[in-house]
Amino acid sequence: MDAAMLTLSVLGVAAILFATEIIPLAVTAMSAAIALGLLGVLTPTEVFSGLSNPTVVLFAGMFIIGAAMFQTGLAQKIGIAVVKKSGNDERALMAALMLITIILSSVSSNTATVACLMPVVIQICAAARLPVSPQLMALAVAANVGGTITMIGTPPNILMSATLGASGLTPFGFFEFAWIGIPLSIVGMIYMLTIGRRLCPRKLVDSEAFAKEEEDTNDPRKMMICAVILIGVVIAMVLEKQINVPMQTSAIIGGLLCVLTGCLTEKQAYQGVDWTTIFLFAGMLPLASAMEHSGAGAIIAHEVVGLIGDHPSPMVIVAAMFVLSCGLTQFMSNTAASALLAPIAISIAQSIGVSPYPVVMAIGIAASCAFTTPVATPPNTLVLGPGKFRFMDYVKVGVPLVFVSLIVCLAVIPLVWPF
Repeated sequence: MDAAMLTLSVLGVAAILFATEIIPLAVTAMSAAIALGLLGVLTPTEVFSGLSNPTVVLFAGMFIIGAAMFQTGLAQKIGIAVVKKSGNDERALMAALMLITIILSSVSSNTATVACLMPVVIQICAAARLPVSPQLMALAVAANVGGTITMIGTPPNILMSATLGASGLTPFGFFEFAWIGIPLSIVGMIYMLTIGRRLCPRKLVDSEAFAKEEEDTNDPRKMMICAVILIGVVIAMVLEKQINVPMQTSAIIGGLLCVLTGCLTEKQAYQGVDWTTIFLFAGMLPLASAMEHSGAGAIIAHEVVGLIGDHPSPMVIVAAMFVLSCGLTQFMSNTAASALLAPIAISIAQSIGVSPYPVVMAIGIAASCAFTTPVATPPNTLVLGPGKFRFMDYVKVGVPLVFVSLIVCLAVIPLVWPF
């Protein structure tokens, strides 16, 4: 059996284990990576490369800063202030959080946005005695759809423009994605405020844990220090390219400063890291890499393309490429999925004499519709532990939203980018 088939076999077993949760999600993810190593698909270095991935390092740093916000009482103070203004209206709070997240994710990293806002959301829910799970799921959805509004909102958008340029075509403009990104964001908000929140579990924040933390939150000086560190890290992330400091470096520096300034102890910093999230994501990254480099992703792509037929209609191509891109991105990097499909899409479009722009746009947008698994995108993984989600919770909420997103894309994309 060649590397591609071995990878697809491991992916199939992992998908079953993820869905059934017979063993913990993080154990499944790491086991999949190790299995690929034992089968010779990945080298020993590649098997554990996820543990040093920049996104995993970013997770760790922001978890520590989030823990410092709780330990100093900063998150509690922000939460109580917001609750006083929004009251106990679950939908009003969700709408406000999603709007803020969409705006921030459109111009900065959606992963960093969720990492920064998550501790605040948790504390708001604790103060208002609201279920935390629907709010965190809404946070992840908003981060994913918000990233589709501008070219820099998510890597697939940049990649789609670059691929067009490399093919001798005019790239998409910076705000051109907003034509589909804004409608998709609006629909995402409406969905979560109506159907989506009802499909989420109704898990509450552990009030006893927060009551215990409240005992050590009486130092305004530490609150101020933590706030300054958080603001500094956010600014550094926004200005990442200008100051030439990677986001993960800013996050780790922020985490170290929280410990060095006494905002939390070293032990509390370790306890603040959600290790399930770390190992789940670190285990899936090698599998995503194997999908790309073994040719497993290409096999799936070509099989689907073959099902379209020799003379498909342009709308069928757009729909097929959306479904394929969205399907692949649930288990492999959305950047890798879109990079794999974009050249294929351009070739298909040109072969039947239609514009490649609507097809390429559909691929890029679909790569951000990563709603149906906790490993589809970093924001999904981040909220997994704090939201106490199971794998199937993402499926229940995400699958209907994917279909809604497909309908929006089929309606809007051909109007803005004609065939």
